Amino acid sequence: MALTSSLTSNKVSWDAFFQAEVKEHLKVAEKTQKSLESQFVSLVEMALNSLQKGGKIIFFGNGGSAADSQHLATELTVRYRKNRSALAALALTTDTSALTAIGNDFGFNHLFERQLEALAKPEDLVIGISTSGKSPNVILAFEKAKELSLTTVAFTGGTGGELPGKVDLMLCVPSSITSRIQEMHIMLGQMLCGAVEDFFSNS
Repeated sequence: MALTSSLTSNKVSWDAFFQAEVKEHLKVAEKTQKSLESQFVSLVEMALNSLQKGGKIIFFGNGGSAADSQHLATELTVRYRKNRSALAALALTTDTSALTAIGNDFGFNHLFERQLEALAKPEDLVIGISTSGKSPNVILAFEKAKELSLTTVAFTGGTGGELPGKVDLMLCVPSSITSRIQEMHIMLGQMLCGAVEDFFSNS
């Protein structure tokens, strides 16, 4: 009874929390819309160029960004909105044997670069996701991608951390709040999937 009373008395504050979160989300979305249009167009062109040449799109990241990587790769290999031919994509976050072996034998920082060395081809597009731009395993993967002459894209936020100058294209969400950056990353990623799907469905 006391818990119910407490929850009821806090209703106004939860309403305020809801409104503040949505307002903050919309503010970052509007800033993203204004600042990343040209970068998004370049991203779509890079993805189409890779897939048309027989390449694949390779995603990777840690934590929530790992989940986004798997989500986006699945949208492409299976479907986004339409039934169409499968599109080549993979996430470097799903093979538990490879992840644990690399982590055990070489260290966690090498999770993605080792897999790129094994799996990536010159026609591939590499998309690394890091909200801070400071994840060592993401940075090392981009350095390996450069050695392999791969086309690279970073999804990040804030100042971009250590990623500026390390990738061919950077989509840097104009926010320092991790949750808002993540929300924009999945939005941009799904927009990419929609654009690519539309192209191949109509060609």
